[in-house]
Amino acid sequence: MALAKEMMGCSLIERSSFVSSSKVFLNCSGNATCFRQRQNRFPLVKHVPFPSVHSRKVFKAPVVAAISEDLIKAVPNQKEKPVEFKVRASVTIRNKNKEDFKETLAKHFDAFADMFGRHVVLELISNEQDPKSNGPKKSSEAVLKDWSKKANVKAERVYYTAEFTVDSEFGIPGAITVKNKHHQEFFLESITIEGFACGPLHFPCNSWVQSSKNHSAKRIFFSNQPYLPNEAPNGLRALREKELRDLRGNGRGVRKLSDRVYDFDVYNDLGNPDRGIDFARPMLGGNKIPYPRRCRTGRLPSETDMSAESRVEKPLPMYVPRDEQFEESKRNTFSAGRFRAVLHNLLPLLKASISVHNRDINSFADIDDLYKEGLLLKLGLQQETVKKLPKMVTKLQESSEGLLKYETPKVVSKDKFAWLRDDEFGRQALAGVNPVNIERLTSFPPVSRLDPEIYGPQESALKEEHIVGQLNGMTVQQALDENKLFIVDYHDIYLPFLDRINALDGRKSYATRTIFFLTPTGTLKPVAIELSLPHTTPQSRAKHVVTPPVDATTNWIWQLAKAHVCSNDAGVHQLVNHWLRTHACMEPFILAAHRQMSVMHPIFKLLDPHMRYTLEINALARQNLINAGGVIEDCFTPGRYCMEISAAAYRSHWRFDQENLPADLIRRGIAVPDPTQPHGLKLLIEDYPYATDGLLIWNALENWVRTYVNHYYPNSSLICSDRELQNWYYESVHIGHADLSKESWWPSLKTPEDLVSILTTLIWLASAQHAALNFGQYPYGGYVPNRPPLMRRLIPDENDPEYVNFLADPQKYFLLALPSLLQATKFMAVVDNLSTHSPDEEYLGERQHPSIWSGDAEIIEAFYGFSAEIRRIEKEIERRNADPSLKNRCGAGVLPYELLAPSSDPGVTCRGVPNSVSI
Repeated sequence: MALAKEMMGCSLIERSSFVSSSKVFLNCSGNATCFRQRQNRFPLVKHVPFPSVHSRKVFKAPVVAAISEDLIKAVPNQKEKPVEFKVRASVTIRNKNKEDFKETLAKHFDAFADMFGRHVVLELISNEQDPKSNGPKKSSEAVLKDWSKKANVKAERVYYTAEFTVDSEFGIPGAITVKNKHHQEFFLESITIEGFACGPLHFPCNSWVQSSKNHSAKRIFFSNQPYLPNEAPNGLRALREKELRDLRGNGRGVRKLSDRVYDFDVYNDLGNPDRGIDFARPMLGGNKIPYPRRCRTGRLPSETDMSAESRVEKPLPMYVPRDEQFEESKRNTFSAGRFRAVLHNLLPLLKASISVHNRDINSFADIDDLYKEGLLLKLGLQQETVKKLPKMVTKLQESSEGLLKYETPKVVSKDKFAWLRDDEFGRQALAGVNPVNIERLTSFPPVSRLDPEIYGPQESALKEEHIVGQLNGMTVQQALDENKLFIVDYHDIYLPFLDRINALDGRKSYATRTIFFLTPTGTLKPVAIELSLPHTTPQSRAKHVVTPPVDATTNWIWQLAKAHVCSNDAGVHQLVNHWLRTHACMEPFILAAHRQMSVMHPIFKLLDPHMRYTLEINALARQNLINAGGVIEDCFTPGRYCMEISAAAYRSHWRFDQENLPADLIRRGIAVPDPTQPHGLKLLIEDYPYATDGLLIWNALENWVRTYVNHYYPNSSLICSDRELQNWYYESVHIGHADLSKESWWPSLKTPEDLVSILTTLIWLASAQHAALNFGQYPYGGYVPNRPPLMRRLIPDENDPEYVNFLADPQKYFLLALPSLLQATKFMAVVDNLSTHSPDEEYLGERQHPSIWSGDAEIIEAFYGFSAEIRRIEKEIERRNADPSLKNRCGAGVLPYELLAPSSDPGVTCRGVPNSVSI
């Protein structure tokens, strides 16, 4: 505790460096409060569970201000006229590393104008109310000093000062207003006030301050001291409400890029009907196609469809509130390299030069050469085409012997042929990039839930004779009773779309079911794959079963069947588990948090790092990835129906109450409740790396959140009476998820435990769940045969004309069923970028300004305990990855499971758990 208080500088006896030793201390106001004092203390938390932070007791102590002796001639009675004194602000402003000519010019103009009175003006706002005006007490205005002198400073951060005059009855400042009279915005990182006897006062800002010519209102920044709504000081209550009204906006008009307005809208901007019927897409959100809401931009409707919002295409930016946009290093990381080169510069030239014969993958050597020679040389571009490329690109091509040269994906870095093996196929269901679809099989054969009048018989084609020989001597019923049979079932999600998908040019798909047997060594063995097509006539053979091979022909059929399963898996992973569950479904909670909870609210402070960059990355996805003709439609088998599959999953499968890890594992039959375990569960697959590592993180998160929530809400009445908290949750559900808001499964928010569960789920989804599903995309998917995102051919049977070609050259048939070389490299470029950590990433257990993000000393100390627990978990994961008894994460050529290892270096690392959905 002493350590945390020392870092925060809130000891009443601490003197600021701005206060000289010749100063004396006088009471400013008998009823002001400098900082909340707690009755109870606890030691630094080392392991789960975290020690409890007891309920708060607000301690009212006299507030004292430092006053220079030379300002006081006599003080016979403190009730006489208040004495004025000065305090100082230290202001940190972050520079851009790179400025364009226009920005440089504006910067020098602002420096010149600053010398003639166009300043940055600050004003302190007291926690106390002015009895005369009934408004907050205010200091004199102060300007940032030496702006013009520091205009040419090249450092990342530039420090300025300002001096205020206050009197001895001012109290303690709880807010600062800032007015930017320059022409250009600037990024205000933080303000520290020195000169009050309670020590430095911290105001984390991390916000762009716009020019007053564009936004005339003063910006408001509150101190780091958390307050529930009914505890907010009288002097700050009106400002707290005003700030929230400004952030909510009025729901009208086109948003400017400099705005800070958070509002909801439906997904009516994915299509572009003005380009033609092929680019029209249905609106997602509403009774017809339920879907979560996204951030409103207010753009005008398209010219040909009033219900569709007009598009903004690259390089023009999409609107998100200004403070949600990527910071410079993140933006540079996202824009640079292969992603920009392939999608924006090189790809059109490549298409033009090879359109006569859009190259297929003719041999596995073609794929290997992408990592050795690169795409440009492999495609054999004509010399005149190379000359048309930008000079920078040709130089890169000369120096690297191929412009688009890819890093070897981890899945083939240790064992080039591991992906062909059945044990690796099974291992990736537990420890790959999509480990969240495996379920325990409770009855055999599986049965569809689709309407038989529309989709045919619900019964599966799987029979006991298909699998009984693969069960180590068990009967099917014995295997079911002993929890040895598992399934990855994509039948019901794909079958309703198959007619339309298979009618697309170059797209072919089945609705698949894969049965696995849990071996005595703890690994999964695939024992049967069911492939279903739409039921057309009562006599049609719409379903057939493929079993493990017994000869050369059945070996290639088995490999093709596994490829179709992996293609289904890649689609569900991207459209449902990754995009829908961690990106789209999080956005309403983030929008509502900014609209309904003040930055002073302790729950907003808790959630803040877990909301970083999500609105921006989701907007970029709507612009480039999930839009009509975007990367997802181009690279995944469902094509133009991708987002309709995502919406169908939202309607039929998504439930917030089952998005937390323990509930999800129980729902899938992978775990059963066990109160003897630290996390309350017993796993039925003991060596399930995603689940075992995930439960460590879930437990740490839950204990940290419980410590935090119980600190501020010692009883249920405080939960129910917190209007900001209740408004946040109501708006998240009833507006952000309006189409499902009447479902009975939504958790209530009445008790501290309700809040712990809701918050832990949100933080889990934003951090660990997203990391597990995202940062393995290139390491596992960068080698396209391992999990092809798109299949172009069905498996031929003996009556198919293609069967002869298949028998003659099965490898060629297999490769022609995969994406083309151009499709593959486009997909590789995208997942490479999406798997990349930026240099400014913040990982679980980290925060900006870790010692001062909250003004509550006990909470800071509890956070350090949570951080220590995350470091301990990382060491435990390292230990597990070296344990040879854990076959799904350790062995010859086996990749260690590091997707839930909390820390990471920048780049594609196949590890690291950022705080938020930031990519």
